[in-house]
Amino acid sequence: MLGIACNDARHYLIPNELTAAAFGIALLRGSILFNASASSMLWLVFRASAVSLPLLLLLLFYRHWRGRNGLGLGDVKLAAVAGAWLELPTAAAVIELAALSAIAVYTANAVVRRRSLRGTAFLPFGLFMAPAIWIGWLSEQFLLRWGYFWPG
Repeated sequence: MLGIACNDARHYLIPNELTAAAFGIALLRGSILFNASASSMLWLVFRASAVSLPLLLLLLFYRHWRGRNGLGLGDVKLAAVAGAWLELPTAAAVIELAALSAIAVYTANAVVRRRSLRGTAFLPFGLFMAPAIWIGWLSEQFLLRWGYFWPG
């Protein structure tokens, strides 16, 4: 996640190799935790699809409506990683946390630099999404340890 965040901050690009590795590790983790049962693995893939599909639809809708990209495919793939690692409510919270953090940082930066906000500004969403995934995963682990919920 650190590599994804740094690369997106620097180049506005989330490398496929890093998202594929994160997704592959999620699959490996799922197969170990759930004894590679088909239903558990299908649930993991369903969650990844359920989390990434709305972002893909947003990407396509915005591109059609505005004639330019608002999200990149790397952000959609990173959402799939979030879905593979996290339960659905946590993944939704992670996306919200990332979006609100990006908006807050952009606004604070504009205020500090005394610049106006622009609707066409580029924001490296992966810079905010990758750490939010970690926060979501750590939160789930904390809640599991203290017995607040059991996923699945």
